[in-house]
Amino acid sequence: MDILMVGGILLLLMMVLLSGGVWIAMTLAICGWVGQAFFTTTQPGKNLFSAFWESNASWELAALPLFIWMGEILFRTKLSEEMFEGLSPWLNRIPGRLMHTTILGCGIFGSVSGSSAATCATISQVALPELVKRGYSEKIALGSLATAGTLGILIPPSITMVVYAVAADASIIRIFLAGFLPGFLLMALFSGYIIWWALRNPALQPPPDQPTTFMQKLHKSRNLIPCGALIVFVCWVLIAGYATATECAAYGVAGSLGLALWSRSLTWQNFKDGLMGTTRTSCMIMFILAGASFLTKTMAFTGIPRELAEWVDHMHLSPFALIFVLTIVYLILGTALDGISMIVLTSAVVLPMIQKAGFDLIWFGIFIILLVEIAEVTPPVGFNLFVLQNMTGKDSNTIARAAIPFFGCLVVCIVLITVFPQIVTSLPNLVMGVEK
Repeated sequence: MDILMVGGILLLLMMVLLSGGVWIAMTLAICGWVGQAFFTTTQPGKNLFSAFWESNASWELAALPLFIWMGEILFRTKLSEEMFEGLSPWLNRIPGRLMHTTILGCGIFGSVSGSSAATCATISQVALPELVKRGYSEKIALGSLATAGTLGILIPPSITMVVYAVAADASIIRIFLAGFLPGFLLMALFSGYIIWWALRNPALQPPPDQPTTFMQKLHKSRNLIPCGALIVFVCWVLIAGYATATECAAYGVAGSLGLALWSRSLTWQNFKDGLMGTTRTSCMIMFILAGASFLTKTMAFTGIPRELAEWVDHMHLSPFALIFVLTIVYLILGTALDGISMIVLTSAVVLPMIQKAGFDLIWFGIFIILLVEIAEVTPPVGFNLFVLQNMTGKDSNTIARAAIPFFGCLVVCIVLITVFPQIVTSLPNLVMGVEK
C-alpha cells in the first residue's frame, strides 16, 4: 500500500477516536499500534513498552512537574494575586491591560523552562483564574495562552533548538542567539493583536482603574518584589551556568514555598491541593508524551515523514517555492507528530535540500521552530490545546478556535523572517561574526 495512503488512514482513525471521546494519549497509542500491526513487520507490543519508558525516563523531563508545582503554589496562595495587583497600575493605560501579562509571563517563563508544555501549564495556572475573576474575556485569554505558551521553544534555551543544532551540525550558541529577536517580534505581534482587539471590544474587559500617580504605582509595585525576585533568580542561575533547567525548577519550587510561608498564605490544605494538582497535570502530560512517542516510532517505521520529504525533493522547486511546500509538509506532519520528532525524522532529507537552495541553516532552524510552534496549536494533536483542555475543561476545538487570531500572528512572523532573514541572522553575526 502507498505510504501516504497509510498516513491518511492513520489520520482518519485518529480523528474518529478523538471525536468519539477516547482519551488523547490512548488515541495516539491506538493509532501507533494499528500502524505497526497492519502496515509494518515490527512488534508493536515491544515498541509500545520501550516508547513509554524512553519518553518518560528523562532527567530533563523532571523539570516539567517541578515547574508545574511552582505554578500551583503561586496559584493556590495569594502570591499570584499580589503579582497582578502590582502589575495593574503600570498596564492601566495600555488597551488590553492585564491581558498582556499572559504574553510577558510566557516569554519570561519560556526562557527558563525551555518547554512549551511547562510554560503553557504554569502560566495558565497563575494567569487564567485571575483574568477571568477580574472580568477579562476568557476566549482571548485561552487563545493567547495556547499560542504564547509555545514561546518556551523559541526563546533560548530550548531543547528543540539543541536537537536541531545536532541534526544540522550547527552551532548551538548561534541557534540560541538567533531565537531572541524572532521571540521578541512574536511577543510584539501577540500584544499588538491584544491592543487591536481591546480597542474594538471595550465591553469585553473591565473598566480601567482610577489613574494613579507615579509614587502610588511604586507603592503598589512592592507586591511584585517577591515573585519578581524569584523569577530573576531562577533566570540568573540558568543563564550564568550555575544550574540546569531541572535544578532551576527545583530552586523555583523551593523559592515559591519560602515566599508562601513568609507571606503566611501557605496552609497544609493548599500545600496538599497543590501536590495533587501537580500530579494530575504532570501525569496527563507525560501520558500524552508517551502516546506521541509510540506514534512517532510508527511514523519512523512506516517512513511517512521521509517519503514526504523525498516527494518534495523530486519536485525540483525554486528556493521560495521549496520553502512554501516545506511549510505545508511540516504543518501536515504537525497534526500527528511533536516538534522534535518532525526535525529528527526529516532532517536527513530536508537539510541537504535547504543548503542546495542557498538558505542559511541557522535561519532555517528558527523557521522550522516557528512551524513547530504552529503544530503545538494545530488540531487534532496540538499539544498545548490538550494541556489547556485538561486544565480548563474546555473542548480542544474551542481552544483552537480561540487561538486562530494568534495563529495568524505566528504566520505573519514566519513571513517576516522569510522576507527579512536579517531578523534571525543579525544577532548571531553581530556577537560571533559572520559564519564562513
